[in-house]
Amino acid sequence: MAFSSRNVVTHPARVFSLIWLGQLVSSLGTGLTQFSVGVFVYQNSDSVTEYSLASFFGFLPMVLLAPVAGSMVDRRNRQRVMLLADLGAMTAIGLMWCLVAADRAGLWALQNWHFYPPLALSAAFSTFRVLAFSTTTPLLVSKQNLGRANGMVELAMSAGQLLGPALAGVLVVSIGLQGVLLIDLATFLFALATLLSVRIPQPEPGQIEPRKSLWTDIALGWRFIRERPGLLGLLAFSSAVNLVSVLVTVLITPLVLSFTDPATLGLVVSCSGVGMVAGGITMGVWGGPKRRIFGVLGAELVAGLALLAAALPASVFVVACAAFVFMFTAPVAMGCSQAIWQSKVPPAIQGRVFSTRRMLALIAPPIAALLAGPLTDRLFDPWMAQDGALASTFGQVLGTGPGRGIALLYVVLGIMLAGSVLLTGSSPRVRGVEDELPDALLPTPGPAAQPQA
Repeated sequence: MAFSSRNVVTHPARVFSLIWLGQLVSSLGTGLTQFSVGVFVYQNSDSVTEYSLASFFGFLPMVLLAPVAGSMVDRRNRQRVMLLADLGAMTAIGLMWCLVAADRAGLWALQNWHFYPPLALSAAFSTFRVLAFSTTTPLLVSKQNLGRANGMVELAMSAGQLLGPALAGVLVVSIGLQGVLLIDLATFLFALATLLSVRIPQPEPGQIEPRKSLWTDIALGWRFIRERPGLLGLLAFSSAVNLVSVLVTVLITPLVLSFTDPATLGLVVSCSGVGMVAGGITMGVWGGPKRRIFGVLGAELVAGLALLAAALPASVFVVACAAFVFMFTAPVAMGCSQAIWQSKVPPAIQGRVFSTRRMLALIAPPIAALLAGPLTDRLFDPWMAQDGALASTFGQVLGTGPGRGIALLYVVLGIMLAGSVLLTGSSPRVRGVEDELPDALLPTPGPAAQPQA
């Protein structure tokens, strides 16, 4: 596969912008699919456990395949990796379309678990794409603009959460789940077209090490992180944040549906998407504080406070506002964290280091997805029932009945998140990670090589 046409874009800023645009459009399609499939599964089962299993299969491949993806990204042409990843994800969406079409034609009795394998397949290919894109950004953007670039990346990712739920509520009624999946396929085609229109630079040939075994690559990534306590502490904090975030996002659907309908749920989830877009725009313009570690910790502390607000007695307005604030902090925290890693890890080994980082940071989400259902169905909901064990204590503040167990769990998660911020902030190695570690040598893009919308 060659990229030598005279019409191929090579200017770093324009390459970044085109890839970003493809990611933006693809994110919209993904948001439509995730919301539509999630509501379908929950309404067909009325079980938080079955619903959370969909999230589990969406996270598990990211953990298992991260080391393989990191090694491949460092050894292969990153543009080809992204192209193949998009083709693979399209295949997974196509499989879901076939399942739904067969069910409508009476050839197949569609069950909730039938969505799990294609969701896992899509997540597997997404792992390769995300790593390839994250390790390509420092080759296209100068160090001082990494915060802005990462903010734009988070903005593209959040676009699906902003418009997806709002549009899905209308589209599922008018064109059905089949139609939504076809739209998602079309957005992947657009993303492929943007990738084919650019040439992505690769690390300098002299920086690429001879091919080694997979275990050697994994060991290299782990050794790099282990020998730098500041990065190791930041990684541990990210794992804790991911645990909380996955529980929050998995449980927002049953929480809202406990007191309102799917259309209103779509508006609430869209409010969270507006928050992510606002946070992404903020990072794209601002770039984060000079001390990026303070941006990471400060944003997550605000997120913890938002969870406490979301636990108040059932109110669409309160939950929507809390969702906005919680998701606003995500691009700020992730953009600042990503900029720290990108500026401290040499580009030639970023694939292996980032894959190890991703594998360790994403160990918590599958566990969280598995725990969400049993925690809610067997513990917190019974505790907060009208005659539950905590009805006379916490129930006096949070209310009792459907959804109030999730509200109590949100309180616990908010306290956990705030505690993690304070514990991490008390570590001098994490607070000083930007001063303690030398910057990696980054290729210098042209003078106009700044991210463009």
